[in-house]
Amino acid sequence: MCSIMGYCKSSAAYSSFVKGFERTISRGPDDSRIVDTGKGLLGFHRLAIMGLTPSGMQPFELDGSYVVCNGELYGFEKEKERLKEKGYSFQSDSDCEILLPMYREYGVRMFSMLDAEFACILYDGQTGEYIAARDPIGIRPLYYGYDEDGAILFASEAKNLVGLAKKIMPFPPGHYYKEGQFICYCDIAKPKTVCHDDLETACRQIREKLIAGVQKRLVADAKVGFLLSGGLDSSLVCAIAAKESAAPIKTFAIGMQKDAIDLKYARQVAEYIGSDHTEIYMTPEQVLSSLETVIQILGTFDITTIRASMGMYLICKAIHEQTDIRVLLTGEISDELFGYKYTDFAPSAEAFQEESEKRIRELHMYDVLRADRCISVNSLEARVPFGDIDFAEYVMALDPNLKQNHYGKGKYLLRHAFEEGEYLPSEILWREKAAFSDAVGHSMVDDLKEYAEQMYTDEAFEEGSKKYTHARPFTKESLLYRDIFEKYYPGQSEMIADFWMPNKAWEGCDVNDPSARVLSNYGDSGK
Repeated sequence: MCSIMGYCKSSAAYSSFVKGFERTISRGPDDSRIVDTGKGLLGFHRLAIMGLTPSGMQPFELDGSYVVCNGELYGFEKEKERLKEKGYSFQSDSDCEILLPMYREYGVRMFSMLDAEFACILYDGQTGEYIAARDPIGIRPLYYGYDEDGAILFASEAKNLVGLAKKIMPFPPGHYYKEGQFICYCDIAKPKTVCHDDLETACRQIREKLIAGVQKRLVADAKVGFLLSGGLDSSLVCAIAAKESAAPIKTFAIGMQKDAIDLKYARQVAEYIGSDHTEIYMTPEQVLSSLETVIQILGTFDITTIRASMGMYLICKAIHEQTDIRVLLTGEISDELFGYKYTDFAPSAEAFQEESEKRIRELHMYDVLRADRCISVNSLEARVPFGDIDFAEYVMALDPNLKQNHYGKGKYLLRHAFEEGEYLPSEILWREKAAFSDAVGHSMVDDLKEYAEQMYTDEAFEEGSKKYTHARPFTKESLLYRDIFEKYYPGQSEMIADFWMPNKAWEGCDVNDPSARVLSNYGDSGK
């Protein structure tokens, strides 16, 4: 990951900017630079992944225009060659160096041309205006806010803007900002048309597009590793990568020592695909002592995000401290596309699709936020093959009747797509899902709940919850998380729309805990 920040006014206070910007130096520990454009400040903390030499350092400049970008632009080499033919020259191997020439050639139309996970801030030296944009899913983070004079600020994380902006909000994915407006250039959640491919055609497309999504994310000048939970999604990513790699890939799994559900399955996958596998164990003491740090890092009060972040933060911390890996591939975004355990209760195909669209639009506040913060705070970069634009657009456009669980097995299309080719053992390919926060060990969630019970009496919980009108806490655990959140992000709860929960309007989903464990269809996934 890298960190970017922009303060879009000519009288921006340099010292205040630096103070805010330094809060995310772990995102880019290799180098830092701030430039004064004459109309404001742009900052960049670098984690070198593509183009490792100093010439790849940002901000890039072209005839008085500047850009900072936290991103990976896949297949950028072809566009770079086209730009060279138009007379542009390049000083580095960095993918992001093509952005200013692209802007010169195409204007804001360039954002819809990118196959990328990115967030960028661009200063147009000819017009004196700032433009910012974010990828369609929001895999790379970006926030904005306005100072007391109404000047806009942008930054990779909300913590950069605390004390500088009155109200901090996430930059909407699939949008660009220009002339004071946020304009949608890609609504990836809403298909333009419905795709009526039959089951076998759809599964073939899913297989081919996911393989392509993994392939392009293996390209890096820095070392690449893989998070392997033993569940379907991360196992598929690792299995594809193993087939595409000449040497054994490096996989990592984490769990509680006494009852981790997925460690044994991760070990089974690792043995099957021949990976160089590392297991990491965590203790209840580590979980509780890391809780406040994790909430500060995340910038959320959401229950499931925080629970699932405990293991992810600790495994990424170990990878950072014990290896020279800089890039991690993960299995996020599959659930939003193919369905959760609770979406088995969707009353219709239309309801299933509406829920999927809602989840894709909100992803940047939940699972994607978790992966970004846990990985980036440990000076690593996340890559998410299920978030590949071509792959996600195809699955979202599929007839929801095909995606809904009529098969007696969730995510049937994804499982069936990889039945051939010996990617995974059958018992892994067809194993029921266990939620990540549960899979690291049921006891971890129970320990967090018990800790919250000790922190508040019933009366203190009732009074404490009343302090909050937006996303009011509804359990002692949720109040604990909210109180810690407010310590670091006072009055900024609207950055997160609400608690991630199953759709309570559906029969079977009116539950008071986000874990799939509380659903009647959890089945054997917790074994």
